[in-house]
This record gives sequence, C-alpha cells and structure tokens, in this order.
Amino acid sequence: MLANPEVWTMIFKGSWATIYMTLISTVLAYVIGLPLGIILVVTDKKGIHPIRPLNLILNIIVNIMRSIPFLILMIAIIPFTRAVVGSAIGEKATIVALVVSAAPFIARMVESSLKEVDAGVIEAAQSMGASTMQIISRVFLSEALPSLINGAAISITTILGYSAMAGIVGGTGLGAIAINYGYHRYKGDVMWVCVAFLVIIVQVLQEIGMWFARKSDKRI
Repeated sequence: MLANPEVWTMIFKGSWATIYMTLISTVLAYVIGLPLGIILVVTDKKGIHPIRPLNLILNIIVNIMRSIPFLILMIAIIPFTRAVVGSAIGEKATIVALVVSAAPFIARMVESSLKEVDAGVIEAAQSMGASTMQIISRVFLSEALPSLINGAAISITTILGYSAMAGIVGGTGLGAIAINYGYHRYKGDVMWVCVAFLVIIVQVLQEIGMWFARKSDKRI
C-alpha cells in the first residue's frame, strides 16, 4: 500500500494536520492555563495574595478535569464542542477537546514552575513595594522562564499524543490515518509509518523547546 503515491500524500497531509492541531491547541490551552496557574500560585495560602476559597475551588476544578481520560472527555463534551464549532468531528472539534483537556494540565505545569522561584527574590520585591502584577510579571514569569519553556515542551508533546488518540472518535491527522487506514484495514505498514512520523514530530518539537529553554536560562 505504501507504493501508492496517494497514501504518502494522505500521510503528509495528516502530518500537517497533526502539527496544526497541536500548535493551535497548545496556544489556546496556554491562554487559559497560564493565567489559571498564576492564580493558583498567587492565591495559595503561602502566596503573595492568599484567597483560600478561590484557590480551593480552582484546585478542585483542575483536579477533576485532569482526572478524566482524554477519550472520555472528548465524548462527554460533544454537545459543548458542537455549540462552539458546529461539529463533533474534524480538526476544529478536536482542537476544542484538546484545549479543554490540556488547559488544566498546563495550569499545573505553570504552578509547578512558578513555585520553584526563590522565596527570597519574592520577598525582596515585596519589600521594595512592588505590586502584585509587578511581582507576577517581573519576578515569577521572569525567574521561572526556563522552567516554563521546559513545561511548554512537555505540554506540546502531551497534546500531540492526545491528538493522535482523537482519531478513534472522528478526529483527523496521523492518529486517524493510523487507526482508520492502518489498523482497521489491516495495513500495518501504514500504521507504523504514521507512528514513525509521530515520533519524529515529537522529537523535533521537544528539541526546539529544550533549545529555547537553554537560551532563556540565565545560569548557563
């Protein structure tokens, strides 16, 4: 089957669809997850502006969302997906599910990165009269930048893995090709080529992320 040029065209289109869904989903998930992670750190009982009830509610929501397997979540939010993009299948529908699933994961990644910032640096900023927003932008985000970029590299590869699973319920990309044309039609060569392409994409994205993390690390 791999001798057919149309199959390779399909695989290359699937690769681009996978990259597109992954990148767009990552950006949109960070739009939600980054501020959510910041709020979790700031409102913590040891944070710079503790708000225990808000922190507790957000922690519960994040924990619940992270506990739901992606495939189950994708099926469960089909009505929401239809309301947002008008369809429950295809790239746009997959992106909605990826964002909903990845945002809580990213929030935890951001929270973990920000909590690595030296407490002494935060206290020094507070003693100089820095506002909450100034501490967030000039201390937390600045000091934790390498860790945040490392977290982004991990997040993007995780989201790519989710996008491959979306093929089971009508998603697109390499995952859908591997399942629909490889597994269901007993074309093992197609399935393993799709797997190889996924591995290559993961490695490339991971290396790019690590390169940016090293460049942003002031200690190096």
